[in-house]
Amino acid sequence: MAKTPAQRAAKHGEHASPPRTAATNPSTQRTPAKAANNANMILIAGAAASLFLFWYLHVLTLSQMTDLSGGLSMPDSMVFGFDVAHIEALRAAMDAAANGQLQFLHKTAGMLFPLVFGITSMTMIAVNVAKKPLRRIFWAFPILFAIVQIWANFAIDGLLSAQTLDAGAVAMASALVVASWFLLVISLATLGVALFLGRRRKPSPAAS
Repeated sequence: MAKTPAQRAAKHGEHASPPRTAATNPSTQRTPAKAANNANMILIAGAAASLFLFWYLHVLTLSQMTDLSGGLSMPDSMVFGFDVAHIEALRAAMDAAANGQLQFLHKTAGMLFPLVFGITSMTMIAVNVAKKPLRRIFWAFPILFAIVQIWANFAIDGLLSAQTLDAGAVAMASALVVASWFLLVISLATLGVALFLGRRRKPSPAAS
């Protein structure tokens, strides 16, 4: 049975060595600096993925889709909305194969971009905004953007594949597209404010 420190001192004198403890590996200890670096790496990767998906969706692919529509813009790219005449012209210009390509784009990059952007934005806000009420308000904008953007994708696909065109459905889809662009701009502005608040919270090197 192991002896107590008092028993070891009585037997070996005052210079009895204390019991050895398991050695710890300092390289495995999780410090606040390492945690912050890990969070920053995740945020950088998410921001890069969001930027790439936006470029792929809106700059590259949707602009190329105009080759299949006789030069007509895709509804997703029309920041200020569209009307019945534009959708009717698209329906006449795009065949089933072109509609299928647009639907596939909506189900891939059109789904990934709002989700990745929303998750990255919420993480960035959580890291930089300390006050919970303000954080929840800021979270609302990227969440709404993701919901509205995905909803707009399905609404546009429904317009182009419907047998008969409904003016109310066109107005709804147009409003969703305008709202998605508005929410994207507001979300980016919110991220700027969150980063500013985060920089103010961090102590300067001179003060630390």
